[in-house]
Amino acid sequence: MTHPADDEGTQPRRGGYRKGDERRAQILDEMIRMVADHGVDASSLRSVAETLGITHAALRHYFPSRDELLLAVYREHEVREQGAPDRMKSAIGDMRESASRNRAVPGLVQLYTTLAADAVQEGHPATRAFMRERFTRLRADLAVLIEADQASGRIRADLDPVDLASLSIAASDGLQVQWLLDPDAVDGEKVLRLLEQIVPPAAAPGVTTVADRS
Repeated sequence: MTHPADDEGTQPRRGGYRKGDERRAQILDEMIRMVADHGVDASSLRSVAETLGITHAALRHYFPSRDELLLAVYREHEVREQGAPDRMKSAIGDMRESASRNRAVPGLVQLYTTLAADAVQEGHPATRAFMRERFTRLRADLAVLIEADQASGRIRADLDPVDLASLSIAASDGLQVQWLLDPDAVDGEKVLRLLEQIVPPAAAPGVTTVADRS
């Protein structure tokens, strides 16, 4: 069932239907549910509008394009992820915890890979800008965690924090793609735990490592 105010794509009249920000939040809630359950294929503007009982024109009033809708959904998902428990323990450990949580929402993992794929193609300037900013921010955040691990002796101090952050992101993103394609064969959490184990710790005083002798 459609609503007259929604059909017009205008803000609801006083005493009438939901305010614009409430309708926008409802759209994002429904989109997150749809994407989490069914993946990005179910996220066309028309299918979302039909599920919400509004017109396509009304939906475009809030999200003029598919790219803007998908970006808004992922941003909202990231905001909600900030409240997840056990975050920001260590650079790789944080990604390992995220991989564990992502098992319950494969559609949102697919959304992320869709955004990454769109970002390297022409015709998606907003998505490209979002992904570039996200990688820049993530590298910086992880580098801070790596520096803390280096200060505590968990990671060798001579490893470049930004390079190790880039490696961690590459491992996490690559594992997500493999997991989406073959979830029974790839355990991202397990592999990231392995990466966490093989990153060399600081050597004990007086101990010379093979890398030091090279």
